[in-house]
Parts: sequence; structure tokens; C-alpha cells
Amino acid sequence: MDKELLTEDFNYDLPEELIASMPKKNRCGSRMMVIDRSSGEISCRRFEDFKDYIGKDDICVLNDTKVVPSRFFNDDGKIEIIRLEEPESNVWKCLVRPGKKMRVGNIINIAGVNGTVEKILPDGERMIRFANPIDIEKNGELALPHYMKRDAEPVDKKRYQTVYAKNPGAIAAPTAGLHFTSELIETIPHTFITLHVGVGTFQPVRSDRIVDHKMHSEKYHLSESSALAINSAKRKIAVGTTVTRVLEHLSLDKTGKIKSSSGETNIFIYPGHRFLGIDALLTNFHLPKSTLFMLVCALAGTDLMKEAYRRAVLEKFSFFSYGDCCLII
Repeated sequence: MDKELLTEDFNYDLPEELIASMPKKNRCGSRMMVIDRSSGEISCRRFEDFKDYIGKDDICVLNDTKVVPSRFFNDDGKIEIIRLEEPESNVWKCLVRPGKKMRVGNIINIAGVNGTVEKILPDGERMIRFANPIDIEKNGELALPHYMKRDAEPVDKKRYQTVYAKNPGAIAAPTAGLHFTSELIETIPHTFITLHVGVGTFQPVRSDRIVDHKMHSEKYHLSESSALAINSAKRKIAVGTTVTRVLEHLSLDKTGKIKSSSGETNIFIYPGHRFLGIDALLTNFHLPKSTLFMLVCALAGTDLMKEAYRRAVLEKFSFFSYGDCCLII
């Protein structure tokens, strides 16, 4: 019988000073750890070397979602709102803090616009109906990950966004793509998918057994042209865990080919998963005990990934959204 997987199995020690809270001076200035699954070799390179690992018959798949301002405050500054989505005109599904001030019927004001709490959902999210539209670009700010321990600054408007961001809808950036410049992208075969990264990417696994964790759903879109490019490629390199989740979701029928599609996925990838949609992965370093660390352990093996992360700590790689990256081949 296989050993039951526990959340604690995916813990590791990380000195706080290795968590990157600000972007590097140059997008391409990151270090890149290369992890070879077949040989077990771990090497330290620079991200500029990424193109050396891509063949002419390969395809790099990137996520072209665009991060939108999602953090708002009541006009008196006492209530924080994270806007998750707008399911209908002027109605926001959102997280609020403190929740005790946002019960059904309570009023909130953002930029002078009144909003009324209409419903509290089972997970604690609120449905708030506003009297008029709110300009989110003008009145909101980026919802940076909690581990940065700071509010968004002007530099984040450009750097917490990929250079190829196109389709608005993400709360968090697809951070593996933050390393790319427009010039580098033109040197590699590539195509795009869209997955709007939700607030679930910040939420910890609270269950002791990973099978008890409820995975968040995120909206995606894959065009016909991208599906054709992916199906025609010799090797598929996912740029980020968001791309991985879409391609693995679309490969669950085990036909070996994917079709253009729009929908939602809540796929939870952890050790034992059989990968059918990708052959390699470029990704950043992820939080201990997170679903994203579980995903890379599923791809490369838990022992190898823990050894790679141990090496990354010793070599003082920087971690998380604005940190360095690793290429799993």
C-alpha cells in the first residue's frame, strides 16, 4: 500500500532573507537552477541560458493573463476588499477584512460609490452590489503576495506583469513569465494560453492529509492555433505552474492530443500524478507545504526537489514571485 501523503511531507527550511520582496534590476537577471530528472543532476545557470535548452521543434507555452488591480479599501480606510471577480455588472465577489464589519445589508463606499453586501458565501466571500461602476485601474491597487510584507509601489505596475500580458483577469501574476523580455521571447518557439490566476494561489493547505485539500478553480482559454502548435511540437515546455495545470487538465482524456477549450480547472497535481501534457517546466521556487511545491515534486520526485531546494538555499537563490527560477527537464 502506498504511503499516505501528508502536507508536512512537503515542508522545507527557508531563511526569511532569501524571500525576494522587490524585483531584480533586470528581468533577465535571474539565476536559474536546472534539474535533470533522468540523471538527477542539479546545476546552477543564468536565465539568459534558458534558450540553450529549447530545440527548434519544441514549444514554450506561456500564460498571457494580465494582472488587474484587485485590492481596494473602504473610503474610511478601515475595510480591505480583495475583488475576486465580477459575475454580473457592478456585482463583486470578494474577500473582506475584517469580516465582522461586512454582514448582509452592511454598506461600503469605494471612491464615493455605495455598495451593499447581498450575500455571504460558504467560504466567507461576500457578494457586494454597487450602485455604479467603479474604475478599478484608478481606485484599486495590485494585491501583492503576503510574503512581500509591503503595499504595491509604482515599480510593481510594470514588473508584477509579464511583457506579453494581454487578457485582463488575474489577481496574481504568472511569475515564471516575469523573467522574459520581448527580445528573448522572439528567440524561442512559443505560443500562449490564458489562465486567470486567482486568490487561491495565496491560500495555504490547511489539511493534514493532502487528499483532503480542496483546490481552487481558475478560468482558462486555449485557442485553436495554440492547440495546433502544442500538438505539433516534439517537446512541450510549460512556462509556469498555471500553464502546467491547464495542459494537464486538457490531457486527462489520455488521447495524447489537446483541443481548444474554455472553462475552469481545479486540478490538483501531487506525487502520483502521471504527466501527459508537458515534458519540461520553467517555474519559480515555491512556498513550503504549498500545492505548487507539491506539483514540482510530482514532476521531478520529492527527494530530488527537496535536494534542489536545499542547494538553492545554500547557494542563496532568491525565492517566490520576484525570485530566481528553476528549469525541470
